[in-house]
Amino acid sequence: MREQTFNACRTLSVGGNDYQYYALEAVAEAGFGTIDRLPFTLKVLLENLLRFEDGDTVTRADIEALAGWLSERRSDHEIAFRPARVLMQDFTGVPAVVDLAAMRDAVKRAGGDPQRINPRIPVDLIIDHSVMVDKYAMPEAFAYNVKREMERNRERYMFLRWGQTAFDNFRVVPPGTGICHQVNLEYLGRTVWSEERDGVRFAYPDTLVGTDSHTTMINGLAVLGWGVGGIEAEAAMLGQPISMLIPEVVGFRFTGALREGVTATDLVLTVTEQLRAFGVVGKFVEFFGEGLSRLSLADRATIGNMSPEYGATCGFFPVDQVTLDYLRLTGRPDETLALVEAYAREQGMWRSDDGPDPLYSDVLELDLATVQPSLAGPKRPQDRVNLVDLRKATETAIPAGEEGKQVPVTDAGYRLKQGDVVIAAITSCTNTSNPAVMMGAGLVAKKAVEKGLRQKPWVKTSLAPGSKVVTDYLEKAGLQQYLDTLGFNVVGYGCTTCIGNSGPLTGPIAEAIETGDLTVCSVLSGNRNFEGRIHAQTRANWLASPPLVVAFALAGTTRIDLDREPLGEDREGNPVYLKDIWPSDAEIAELVKLVSAGMFREKYADVFSGEENWRELPVPEGETYAWDPASTYVREPSFFDLREPATGGLEGFSGARLLAKLGDSITTDHISPAGAILASTPAGIYLREHGVEPVEFNSYGSRRGNHEVMVRGTFANLRLRNELAPGTEGGFSIGPDGEVTTLFEAAMAYQQEGTPLLIVAGREYGTGSSRDWAAKGTLLLGVKAVIAESYERIHRSNLIGMGVLPLQFKDGMTRETLGLDGSETFDLSDQSAPLEPGQELIIVIHRADGRSEEVPVLCRLDTQNEIRYYINGGILNYVLQRIMKAQG
Repeated sequence: MREQTFNACRTLSVGGNDYQYYALEAVAEAGFGTIDRLPFTLKVLLENLLRFEDGDTVTRADIEALAGWLSERRSDHEIAFRPARVLMQDFTGVPAVVDLAAMRDAVKRAGGDPQRINPRIPVDLIIDHSVMVDKYAMPEAFAYNVKREMERNRERYMFLRWGQTAFDNFRVVPPGTGICHQVNLEYLGRTVWSEERDGVRFAYPDTLVGTDSHTTMINGLAVLGWGVGGIEAEAAMLGQPISMLIPEVVGFRFTGALREGVTATDLVLTVTEQLRAFGVVGKFVEFFGEGLSRLSLADRATIGNMSPEYGATCGFFPVDQVTLDYLRLTGRPDETLALVEAYAREQGMWRSDDGPDPLYSDVLELDLATVQPSLAGPKRPQDRVNLVDLRKATETAIPAGEEGKQVPVTDAGYRLKQGDVVIAAITSCTNTSNPAVMMGAGLVAKKAVEKGLRQKPWVKTSLAPGSKVVTDYLEKAGLQQYLDTLGFNVVGYGCTTCIGNSGPLTGPIAEAIETGDLTVCSVLSGNRNFEGRIHAQTRANWLASPPLVVAFALAGTTRIDLDREPLGEDREGNPVYLKDIWPSDAEIAELVKLVSAGMFREKYADVFSGEENWRELPVPEGETYAWDPASTYVREPSFFDLREPATGGLEGFSGARLLAKLGDSITTDHISPAGAILASTPAGIYLREHGVEPVEFNSYGSRRGNHEVMVRGTFANLRLRNELAPGTEGGFSIGPDGEVTTLFEAAMAYQQEGTPLLIVAGREYGTGSSRDWAAKGTLLLGVKAVIAESYERIHRSNLIGMGVLPLQFKDGMTRETLGLDGSETFDLSDQSAPLEPGQELIIVIHRADGRSEEVPVLCRLDTQNEIRYYINGGILNYVLQRIMKAQG
């Protein structure tokens, strides 16, 4: 029974309807002073605590701690957050549903009721990550790619159809509809959520967690949400709160306005650079200032999308008139608009230029007028480069002395050069929700075609919109035909190049790159450009606005100063410069007026039905899934163990060996690749042994439902450098015999000996996507603990969620200062006493020469909930045990 000590439940009347809501004013009335100047994000968290106060997971002391945040503007108090809903994409969603199905089997084997395993809150899974760019630059590209997607993924999609019928509170948006973030922004998100329980309407802020890092895009709509690992999302689905420390909130003030010709992409790359340099990992960022009123909601969503790139948990924009205008534009019902405005004003969650600004832990500022046209790369999104400096930045990425290298392309009549662009992709995640930059790209294409320019023949061009609304307005504006002329035909609606689904380069191009060992480039309008992510053969990858993507397809190289050098020549042989085809802001604004609410209502009217080929898929039946032992896509995992925890403390290890010694900024792409599976890798060998030909390998992401493939792909990124095996690149390590072998084979050899394993790494370990397999694969390789200099938030949570211990070096100590070479063994003694959050532990290192050394490390179990999860073998085992105990 809930314990409501603040008596905060009150009535709000809107448009003839009464809603129950939990009033923040009740906290002030109870003697905690004014909360008016709390950051908006903390007001959302405060309401969440008020609504879920139960005397156990949420106590009065939790509410008091959050209400008193302003006194220090920092806190080490732990709270429990319960989101309103969960969002998934299929790469992370399939393994999550696999886990739920396996949990049902585990409950059934233990004599329980499998139906106890069901989402307790609404879950939407949007299939958007599986389309691959096989065909491009042709009218039939979309139809062909969708057909191949269905052929490749038939088994996965049948499994999701089973989940759709087997689980309550679980909806699936079929393939070919749009990317999860854009569907969330344009359709699913409400800003203020409402539901009816026992005949009573309740209203509260729309909040969510998602199994994709860029769930934060919805922050642009004043919906508080962020990415978590699939493991943590599953626990939230099953009714577990998300444990977190009350965050620091960094305020980011915008002043001024963007200059003519500067795009939202240029702005977000500037914000990313500034916030990453300041350091906001694990913090909330909240945007404020009079400059907000001059940013469209689509611009705000672009900035919110890239929160993982600047390292923040979220990048939030409060409710204001721009929010309401966007809800109206995208066809939301009038009653939703009325509720959003009334609720936000009543709760002090409405932003205006006239009101006092909230108080923040720290404040940064940016004059929008100072933003320059930009790109980011060649391998990190925070490494912004002014457009005029791109030539120099590219040449820095080319090995010294090889700048002039070029290779003839077979039967093509041209040569491929260092720095050439071989992929130009307007890809969905970051920018295609923004009509201004998409209309801008279309206008660049139109002006280029009219002057007789064409894309260079070595460039693979593609357009993957985030929703069908984009195609609708580009066609109505008369621009899609010009994009088609330059090869930017629609290849699919979903995440393509930005997730590594860029598809193959043509044979002669691929051969020329390999022959010359060339440093060639991709230019894409996405948010991630980590090593090995976009394509195995592009060593330099540049993030740019959609109009610039078109421009670089025309130029065919990044070794160019687009301010001074022409893109090409017109029909009369005159040089054509970027300025000659760049549209004015007024031209773009005029076309943006064509975007209407009717477009959104029409395209989302039947969003859950799917195309005919989806509807015709057979639907497996049964409350538990009939696993196929021959499947190479979906297999029952081995994660679940209904044992009681052996101790209330820490389970140590003895005689552990290093499996990998890694540097800084090791991303989840390095740990768990999402792109193509090569035949020569352990995963490729496994598939061939199971009768799968390389042409049907699909991607790592599509096979996340098969732990046998994924464990072989863990630490198998082509650009990974394991310092234990110097001179190698890729998934290699040293086995027990001291010989270099694949990292997977080394891990299996150690497992046969019963030897526990460790990973050591540098700063920012686990940067990037909220990829649960980066933790699951680590566990299945036999790794007991990771010791790093620092962690990105989601990956640390995922490691704990799988029962892998995250440890952190202290006092400036690193893998380098310790002089580790792989010959050492490591001991961590069992700690029978109850663990405390963030306590110090001692690792004993035994050297090959007989010396021993005690090294203090910080245990990164930061909250009591994380300790509970860890000692139970991970979060899902903990949930299983609670379910079985509740069942009796």
